[in-house]
Amino acid sequence: MVLYIDIGNSNIVIGKGNGTIKETFRYKTDQTKSSDEYYAMLKHLFTDVDDVIICSVVPEVNTAFKTFLGRYFNITPLFVQPGIKTGIKVNTDYPKEVGADLIAAASGAKATYGEDAIIIDMGTATTFTYMQAGKILGVSITIGLDMSKNALVSNTSKLLQFEFQKPERVLGTNTIDALNAGFIYGHAFQVEGFVNAIKKDFNNESVNVIMTGGAAKLLNGTLPDHYIFDEHLVLKGLQNIYKKNRH
Repeated sequence: MVLYIDIGNSNIVIGKGNGTIKETFRYKTDQTKSSDEYYAMLKHLFTDVDDVIICSVVPEVNTAFKTFLGRYFNITPLFVQPGIKTGIKVNTDYPKEVGADLIAAASGAKATYGEDAIIIDMGTATTFTYMQAGKILGVSITIGLDMSKNALVSNTSKLLQFEFQKPERVLGTNTIDALNAGFIYGHAFQVEGFVNAIKKDFNNESVNVIMTGGAAKLLNGTLPDHYIFDEHLVLKGLQNIYKKNRH
């Protein structure tokens, strides 16, 4: 059994399976946790597990995971990093700067939907990755939904914290509905604008558009019907990368 682990700035998402993902789990990322604390939190997942693959954008947490995996389970995890086989080429100015999560998402998209894709990953940041013929040709990065909400609320004394809910209209008639309308539809229009611009720039109108990440589900129903929502795209990519390197 293998654990497929995606360590992001906000959340750690874990898939468990052998060839296919049987179960998924989500935890808050905490850079202050020690290796022993992560062991105590996650040890129940390791029944019958003999290997781990990780993509991470949080170096501080990598050390904690390496330590507890080696100490308690005698596992040396496979990290998505330069030098391993991913099936994805990166045609950017500085390929090593492209995040492991973006590489894994591209690998999942290629394996599941084909070699051309616009991948929108909605986490702490919202990223737009364009892949053509299995090559990443460019990325745009903007602030994510949760980060933008926190920025507004923390700097506006009369606004209270609120939970995102899909708004019924683009204009609200009370503060909470107005906030939800502004954030959800504002982000949806931004996503659609980016997608249309990327399609135009690369003259690729038929490219698959794939939404993933923890906040992507909030936009479901606000975007064109042909957009694909795949919550576990990164985990699928980790499966694909694992097969290329451990078999």
